[in-house]
Amino acid sequence: MTVPQLILSVISSSLTSVLVPLFAGKSAEQSHHDAWVFFVLVGGSFSLFALLLHLTAPWWVPLLVPGFSRVGQLLTIQLTCIQLIGMVFTALSGVQSAVYNARQQFLHAELFSTLSIVVSLLLLIWALPRFGIVAAAWSTALRYTIQAAVMMPVMGKFVMPNFKAPALQDAWRRLKNLLIVTTFYKTEPLIDRYLLSMSEAGSLSIFYLGQQIYGTINTVLAKAVVAPLITHLSVLHKSGDKSGYRILYRKILLRTILTAFLIMALFSLIGKFLIGILVEWGAFRTNNVSLLWLVMLGLSGFFVGGLGGQITTSAYYARGDTRTPTILGIACFMLFIPLKIIAFYFWGVLGIAIVTSVYYVTSFLFQIVYLRKAPGPCSLNLSSSTNKASQGMRI
Repeated sequence: MTVPQLILSVISSSLTSVLVPLFAGKSAEQSHHDAWVFFVLVGGSFSLFALLLHLTAPWWVPLLVPGFSRVGQLLTIQLTCIQLIGMVFTALSGVQSAVYNARQQFLHAELFSTLSIVVSLLLLIWALPRFGIVAAAWSTALRYTIQAAVMMPVMGKFVMPNFKAPALQDAWRRLKNLLIVTTFYKTEPLIDRYLLSMSEAGSLSIFYLGQQIYGTINTVLAKAVVAPLITHLSVLHKSGDKSGYRILYRKILLRTILTAFLIMALFSLIGKFLIGILVEWGAFRTNNVSLLWLVMLGLSGFFVGGLGGQITTSAYYARGDTRTPTILGIACFMLFIPLKIIAFYFWGVLGIAIVTSVYYVTSFLFQIVYLRKAPGPCSLNLSSSTNKASQGMRI
């Protein structure tokens, strides 16, 4: 899943962050036409890209996992090609989610996403004992296919896309530098997988499982907070409500960080016990429980800094600034990748976990500092709140 997720984080996630501010505050007719422009363009681009990656997978996949056996590399190629199908539909659903969020219909997108998860999970429960790990890959691909299908009503009646639309030019202006720079520093997961493929058997799975557990919690909180936040901040920014922008951003950031610290405090106390339940599952052993707990403690900054970073990044994106967070991201990337390699050499998977945490926290703190210094709503002195700001954002 590494390469499809990398591509999605670079292109689809960045595109969604740019689309929500573009769609927000527009008339229904204009938003409808713009949505079809991006839907057709994203669908066609990702389909061609997925086909290219599929045809060349036997050459590039083994380079990412040099520590795997030949049999393991062949299986990785097979699973990657299946995941590429889901990548296309995930990108399409990203455009659809942006339309929902811009219209402040946050619950609709999450309900459809939940429906697709339930269907794919039921399929996985039935198919996994019969077809093995390949069934899990197909289940994931089916999940995103269903999600894109059930979210199609938000697109409305098809209209011929106008590829000369001002919205497309505006989006490209914000995206072009973002894509180039983000492609560089978003390769971090590739480096992690490359190093861990040469470590002890199971280390890669333990590290990935720890990230997935945090990622699941992070996704839930981000869906509840970040999606509404970027829409509200975009509206406040476009209306010139600078004090309201600042109040809302600070309030949500404080709540989010306090929630993240509370979760980490609880996990440090009872996390090992909760993970111990996994002993009953398959080949997960007692020593894996201890290692996973330690890895997740080492990744605590990955959770806190990653969640806080989504809030600060949303504040940048809401006012059309995609340049600053990407420059800060690449600066941290250049600093910490050599440290990660050194840490892996001396301390293995735990070393990578700790450096990853420091990396995310540092990037988050840099974003806070530069957001305060940069010209814009967050750098202004707070005078008085307007009606929009006082209403805030209900979570």
